[in-house]
Amino acid sequence: MAHRLLRSLRRTLLSPLSSHHETLIHHRQPSLSLRTRTYITEMRKSALEGNILRLLRNEIQYELDRSPPSQPLSKFDSFIVDERPGEQWIRLNKKFGENEEIKVEVTMFDGSVPVKKTGNVATEEDVKLHITLIVDIFKGEGSDVLEFVCSAWPDNIEIQRVFMRRRDQMVGLPYNAYMGPGFKELDDELQDSLYDFLEARGINDDLAVFLHGYMNNKDKTEFIRWMGTVKTFIEKK
Repeated sequence: MAHRLLRSLRRTLLSPLSSHHETLIHHRQPSLSLRTRTYITEMRKSALEGNILRLLRNEIQYELDRSPPSQPLSKFDSFIVDERPGEQWIRLNKKFGENEEIKVEVTMFDGSVPVKKTGNVATEEDVKLHITLIVDIFKGEGSDVLEFVCSAWPDNIEIQRVFMRRRDQMVGLPYNAYMGPGFKELDDELQDSLYDFLEARGINDDLAVFLHGYMNNKDKTEFIRWMGTVKTFIEKK
């Protein structure tokens, strides 16, 4: 009798405790699981970011060791060069004669054409890089703008279009404005005279050679700058 009573009393006393203990474990397990998942996620994030940083550092160092960019020139001939750090274009400015102002906006490399080279053994395909120039010529305060759209190839300038626009108009005229004929439609002698017009103002083959060297350096500089800004962002906590 006493033995059965003791067992009954033990069940009465221990059952609530066991039930309460199981409830605590049940409620604690999701919390422990959440902390584990959070820890694993943070570890993966840290490993991923660490790998990206390692690759960026290696790539930056490789570019600096292989052929580090040089300090960009601030002048070419009589042009003042506005480097525009972090942007995809530069601007050249100069005065010409008594009242002319010349502004040249230049893109980074924005295209290429295939070039076939014949070697001693076989014919291999290469590319010739393209740069766009927009040449604006002003004559005095409030004058209209004579605008040339040109291509700069590695060793020559090629005129694509010539048109007039108001000084307060953005580059690229509205569709209802007459932009003139295609340059190749002009009389050959007139085409040659317009090339001479630009040549006298320093828009010539020497400028094309300079711009290709300048943009090659800028391309590398901007690439390294971009990798550096990405690295700095990822490093932030």
